[in-house]
Amino acid sequence: MSATTPLEDYGLIGNLHTVALVSKAGSLDYLPFTRFDSPTIFAALLDSEKGGSWSIAPAGAEGAVHTKQLYLPNTGVLLTRFLLEGGLAELTDFMPVKHPGQNCAVVRSLRVIKGSLTFQLRCAPRFDYARAPHRVQTQDDGSLLFRGLETADAHLQFRLLSSQPLEATPDGDAVGSWTLHAGETASFVIEATPVDDPGFIARDLAHYTEGAFADTLKFWREWVDSSTYTGRWREMVMRSAITLKLLTSLEFGSTVAAATFGLPEAVGGSRNWDYRFTWVRDAAFTMYAFLRLGFTQESQGFLRWIMERCAQLTDAADLQLMYRVDGSPDLEEQELDHLSGYRNSRPVRIGNGAAQQFQLDIYGELLDTIYLYNKYGGAITFAFWQQICRLVDFVAENWQRADHGIWEVRDEERHFLSAKMMCWVALDRAIHIAQDRSFPAPLADWHRVRNEIYEEVYHHFWSEDKQAFVQYKGGHVLDSIALLLPLVRMFSPAEPRWQATMRAIEKELVIDSLVFRYHLDGGASDGLTGQEGTFTMCSFWYIENLSRAGDLDKARLLFEKVLGFASPLGLYSEQIGPQGTQIGNYPQAFTHLALISAAFQLNRDLDARHSRGPGGGHAFV
Repeated sequence: MSATTPLEDYGLIGNLHTVALVSKAGSLDYLPFTRFDSPTIFAALLDSEKGGSWSIAPAGAEGAVHTKQLYLPNTGVLLTRFLLEGGLAELTDFMPVKHPGQNCAVVRSLRVIKGSLTFQLRCAPRFDYARAPHRVQTQDDGSLLFRGLETADAHLQFRLLSSQPLEATPDGDAVGSWTLHAGETASFVIEATPVDDPGFIARDLAHYTEGAFADTLKFWREWVDSSTYTGRWREMVMRSAITLKLLTSLEFGSTVAAATFGLPEAVGGSRNWDYRFTWVRDAAFTMYAFLRLGFTQESQGFLRWIMERCAQLTDAADLQLMYRVDGSPDLEEQELDHLSGYRNSRPVRIGNGAAQQFQLDIYGELLDTIYLYNKYGGAITFAFWQQICRLVDFVAENWQRADHGIWEVRDEERHFLSAKMMCWVALDRAIHIAQDRSFPAPLADWHRVRNEIYEEVYHHFWSEDKQAFVQYKGGHVLDSIALLLPLVRMFSPAEPRWQATMRAIEKELVIDSLVFRYHLDGGASDGLTGQEGTFTMCSFWYIENLSRAGDLDKARLLFEKVLGFASPLGLYSEQIGPQGTQIGNYPQAFTHLALISAAFQLNRDLDARHSRGPGGGHAFV
């Protein structure tokens, strides 16, 4: 599959440890192996020539085959249909949920429904982001063993098992061609096999594939059935929930911000970041979305992860805005100069240098998550509360500092609205937890500081010229981050200054249902050139504000219009490009959780209007 393939032509599969992207042409073009933040073995998404891929497709049918992709309902199992004049076939792709003691595996099952079709397979892995050589060996059981050479993980290898004959090529790939008739099937599995681990036996391949398929369907359907959400747009809400679940680590409880790295915010541009890490901010909002849908196990897992991070802090100032999924803090940023990038967008970056930025807002998002968990998921302990108090006291003492802001600008620190707003949230939620649980706390001090922050935002982040709250103190730039002011309950939707801000945002940043985060030519600079698309999560924030303000008909219309910008599989990247295409890392957790939040609020407000007459509903918290 070419690196020019649109992102919306890819489906996501995963095993709650890592993910893969499969194109609608049947090519697996992206797979970090065996963890979200591991080096890739397939990365044709970022370089069709060098990145590596695993393709299964009808032979000699270019231009003559029509393809469609769909998920089996309420699952993470992906189906690709090949429709030709002479036949019909289905390719089923999934990753069995990996439990302790099991190996990471990708299962691909091919079935011909009509006619007789010849297929070609090529498995062309490229280890360590296509930086390391590898070798392939045929094993006694007929499988092919691929082993990376000169990689950081000298023990990494995987087997390719096939029910059809394959052969190794001199350049280290695996190829095969065969014909299947109606009713016939073929199975293929790649399985991580650490050195000295025999894996499963090749003669059990068909049995394994059938069992893994049944187990995977069962897992996803039971998980979705455990949701308490029964409202409108349930199919899209559950697809977003499944996507968030696919981005959540079963082992650690953390959630990565997106599945990919290096995908551009503007095609040909240089804003190409690695999002395969756990942002405290993004993960906190994700747990909020899970809780709204009745998924409490995920919030418990994330809280354990957070408790471990807090326990490791020698000082509250040491809390990073992002970590690896296992909680390690090393995210050194590197550029992969040998990869051409998605549609020639360079550089391709791994790691993320923003991890070392000072960002005050993360304390607010973290406290909001703890507050919600304490209220809806389970009580927190006093020992953990003492650690929380350290964080709240730090916010109380440092809220007046400048920082890099929620958008992680890299040029200079400023007094951003996002920081002050979320510092207010940190203190507000801490006060509520202390009062609810009768925990000891310096409530008088916290109340005083919370009030000071409110006054600061109300008076000093307001621009008379713009008639709006602005991006940073003393500035004149509108920022969609202001859309969070009512959503975090700092200001009422009825507050006149907020209503004026909403009108200003609609005038400058909104294009029908799509919303820019801010205009780069006037706002805080990230030091890079080029433009970006509209941020879909901001569109959902805007819609949720309309709903809370009681403008339900407009909110519903715009919500359903934004749903139309999803990929055919219901997936969203970070942004929508000038031609309505997905751009940025894909799929992105923040976009999907914002969809869930908007759907939840709008559905409840519509129900309230039907039962009690016109008007908005109550906030979740």
